[in-house]
Amino acid sequence: MFPLQFLSLFNIAVATIFEEKKKQQVVKHDISIYKRGDLLEVPRTLFTHFGIYLGNNRVAHLIPDILPVLTTEQKALEKAVTNNRLILGVIAKKASVRVDSVEDFAYEAEILVNHMDKVCSRPPFPGEEVARRAEKLLGSVAYSLLWYNCEHYVMYCRYGTSMSFQTCQFCKAVRKIVCSKTSSLLSFLLCLFIMFYLESVSIFVILPTVLIPGTIWMAS
Repeated sequence: MFPLQFLSLFNIAVATIFEEKKKQQVVKHDISIYKRGDLLEVPRTLFTHFGIYLGNNRVAHLIPDILPVLTTEQKALEKAVTNNRLILGVIAKKASVRVDSVEDFAYEAEILVNHMDKVCSRPPFPGEEVARRAEKLLGSVAYSLLWYNCEHYVMYCRYGTSMSFQTCQFCKAVRKIVCSKTSSLLSFLLCLFIMFYLESVSIFVILPTVLIPGTIWMAS
């Protein structure tokens, strides 16, 4: 999992730089167009953030945050999550389902409304039911880049299925890279190098040299 965490931190770092530049621009949101239970989507540079609109300029969203681990002071926790808090939350696998204003949620970016309705095969719940499900899950949660992120949260609230299209696309890309003929050849050469470096031809060295590249080859 370490390579995935490293990649995620790199993505977050790049996105942070991009977002800091965007903060110079003022993006105003007309909250009158949002209805209770709407799924709000904020496209970032390398990822997308999701939330559920609760009404009265409030958005429930799941976001990595290290601060709940360090303090229980309510005033500190109510402040918008900074990039440092977010990055440390990703590393610690800690997150919060919290309520913020539309402006804090969007972080100076444009918002798409109910875009997932065109992608998801399931019909959405009524708006009030979506908002009720979103409010029920407020509080600290365990976070995972692949298995439970902000998209899993909103998909469960609006469609009743906990899934992430971003995760699926990422896993497909990784599988395409790892389970390829090139990876099979490289792993075989690496195993041969280790075998000659150790100057060992025992079954414990030969077996991985055959099995690992062979398994990758069969999966490609």
